[in-house]
Amino acid sequence: MRTQWPFIVVGSGIAGLSAARVMADVGPVLVVTKGPIRTSATQWAQGGIAVVMHSDDQPLYHFTDTIKAGDGLCNPEAVQVLVQEGPQRVAELIQLGAKFDRDTDGYSLTQEAAHSQRRILHAGDSTGKEIEKTLGNALLRHPNVTFLDHTTVTELLMADGECVGIAVMPSNQVGEPRCIYANAVVLATGGCAQVYHRNTNPSVATGDGIALAYQAGATIQDMEMIQFHPTTLYVGESDSKSSFLISESVRGEGGYLLNQDGQRWLLGCHPDAELAPRDWVARAIFAEMMSSGSPFVWLDLSHIPLDLPTRFPTIFKRCLDNGLDMRRQPIPVTPAAHYVMGGVWTNLSAQTSIPRLLAAGECACVGVHGANRLASNSLLDGLVFGCRAGEVAKGWVSHGHRPASNKRWGRQSSESTSVRRQLRHMMWEKVGIQRDEVGLLDAIQTIEEWLMVAGGFDFETFAMLQVSDLIARSALSRTESRGGHYRIDYPHSNAVAAHTMLIAGKNPVFSTTPL
Repeated sequence: MRTQWPFIVVGSGIAGLSAARVMADVGPVLVVTKGPIRTSATQWAQGGIAVVMHSDDQPLYHFTDTIKAGDGLCNPEAVQVLVQEGPQRVAELIQLGAKFDRDTDGYSLTQEAAHSQRRILHAGDSTGKEIEKTLGNALLRHPNVTFLDHTTVTELLMADGECVGIAVMPSNQVGEPRCIYANAVVLATGGCAQVYHRNTNPSVATGDGIALAYQAGATIQDMEMIQFHPTTLYVGESDSKSSFLISESVRGEGGYLLNQDGQRWLLGCHPDAELAPRDWVARAIFAEMMSSGSPFVWLDLSHIPLDLPTRFPTIFKRCLDNGLDMRRQPIPVTPAAHYVMGGVWTNLSAQTSIPRLLAAGECACVGVHGANRLASNSLLDGLVFGCRAGEVAKGWVSHGHRPASNKRWGRQSSESTSVRRQLRHMMWEKVGIQRDEVGLLDAIQTIEEWLMVAGGFDFETFAMLQVSDLIARSALSRTESRGGHYRIDYPHSNAVAAHTMLIAGKNPVFSTTPL
């Protein structure tokens, strides 16, 4: 394979494929993905993509809902880009062949928590899979796009302060790193929820892109803002790598949350009850679990006048596989780590603080999600800002320098497997839905002890440790509660909202405005 490309994309979810589709119009693109081509979090997105498509809705309403959910940390300019460009980008998906659910009035739209309108476009409960299939098929046929799968990026290659390529290894970690150079590199590696014991993410979501960017000197923003999805299927205690998500659309269609006494206890706690913002519902469920001593609450759909196997085929089948018929009985659910609102800081053009390095999707932080992502905005974020990254990259020419990689990593071992397991449990217990200074300090000390010997681990274990350290240090620095970040020792929000900014070798700093 060639060692010099006009464009490299790291990641094959909606953001990476969107960027690649734009750049492929002007030159060859290499898409590097850690697993098979279609193992990103996009594939796992059930609920839908939030976009204005009905005459009763307006971009202004979508803007207002997003800002409100973001609890003071949204970048209004980024949100404006999201809601204004979103409809056109979704129209392009439909032109490519994406098939979304329809009814007699046109496209079938549902409503989710904190949305004031029905604007969630869906394909059953496998919307992400439909979108990724559409983009993936288009790019697999494109003569300018080459996929390099089962490959891990272990380093961003730097020259004169600019990113000029990547170092890669096979994902089985056999062999030496090799260098691939490019005019521009787009990070679209997804999230990092695999650092938590309970999470909804695919196994590849270990925060690689964020760790790579941080090690290269990029600015990282708001890493403490982790969104915990309120409802994942509870099937007992285990060390499985991910929990099965029960889409918020289930509650959007009328599902009730019940405590162990069979009561809708949320009715007396929040005016929107089950459709309150995600961070609030997750904490309410967590508190109820602590109060009752139960590891789950119930989600009841038995009263919903819908054909549930048709509307939610994937969820219905998974429940049935676990002996649960959601048409007739409530199902046990528990919160799980789901999405990171923070990530690699970017401007509105998806440019990071490092020239020639762009980022889009969940690994990036352009400011559209603030402290708490509005439901179903994630796919739209990846689509809109992935395309923006591609547009910017098209104008760059080769830097000319071809530095070598200086880093070597070990293979995954029994020791690194043990460290991962301990890390995931510690992050869930001490840097999870509820946090305090004592737990955060303990977590940071343990993580930094592991990082001191991380050179002997495989890169993925290192990335998980690095990202966990960023989350914990940011959470310790934010002495307030806001959005997805809740401190039991600082339960109230500060008067002025500020962003947590992290740069390698420096302590966290706060900025009241985006860079």
